[in-house]
Amino acid sequence: MSQASDTVVEVRGLTNRFGSHVVHNGLDLDIRRGEILGVVGGSGTGKSVLLRSIVGLKRPDGGSIHVLGEDLQRLAPDRRARIERRFGVLFQRGALFSSLNLQENVALPLIEHLGMARADAEHLARLKLALAGLPSQAAQLMPDALSGGMVKRAALARALALDPEVLFLDEPTAGLDPIGAAAFDTLLMTLRDALGFSVFLVTHDLDTLYTACDRVAVIAHRRILVADRLDVVEATDDPWVRDYFHGPRGRAARHAAHAAKEG
Repeated sequence: MSQASDTVVEVRGLTNRFGSHVVHNGLDLDIRRGEILGVVGGSGTGKSVLLRSIVGLKRPDGGSIHVLGEDLQRLAPDRRARIERRFGVLFQRGALFSSLNLQENVALPLIEHLGMARADAEHLARLKLALAGLPSQAAQLMPDALSGGMVKRAALARALALDPEVLFLDEPTAGLDPIGAAAFDTLLMTLRDALGFSVFLVTHDLDTLYTACDRVAVIAHRRILVADRLDVVEATDDPWVRDYFHGPRGRAARHAAHAAKEG
């Protein structure tokens, strides 16, 4: 298989600005088929801006982004909508519709994008909620009745509603306790292995990086400093990388991951 066919997202020369503030300048990044790519960087480096640019929620100021072989910015609206149905997004804090129960939240994209009858969409939504690890009775719950972990799982179910080829997750374990975060990481790996999608994962959670990610991309100095296996990233000569990966929390996460593999 060629390298091109292994790449589901290709970012080249990306530039993003907000007024005179330059967030990205000449950023290059690939997401490979079937991998979980962790994206990290200091505060204000534009991790979420990069995600929003790739999924088409922010128009870049320069460069190109190809998703599943297509440049979304140049597509006609109907063709773009068809491509966008092939990826799913989990936003920070879940972004569930507060006036809809979980079943209705997950059914909505099936009704809107596939034209499914409501009864069929809600049946499939219950299956997606179960796939995300939620009990059957959760389908009728409203978002404000959920714990933080249940919100993340419900949002994941909605992101999986259209059987995406690429999944974009923005801080999916933020605010979860260590047990809930570890359970989410395990669920993500299980679903990736079973369903074969690729994952673009913005996170600051070192345990997630060491447990779930095949590669890690570091944003620094307005571009990708390194995107590689964790051992290569750890060895990168950069102050932020040293502080992040070789500080107390980084050492603890690395030790826990190694212990888990040996056990």
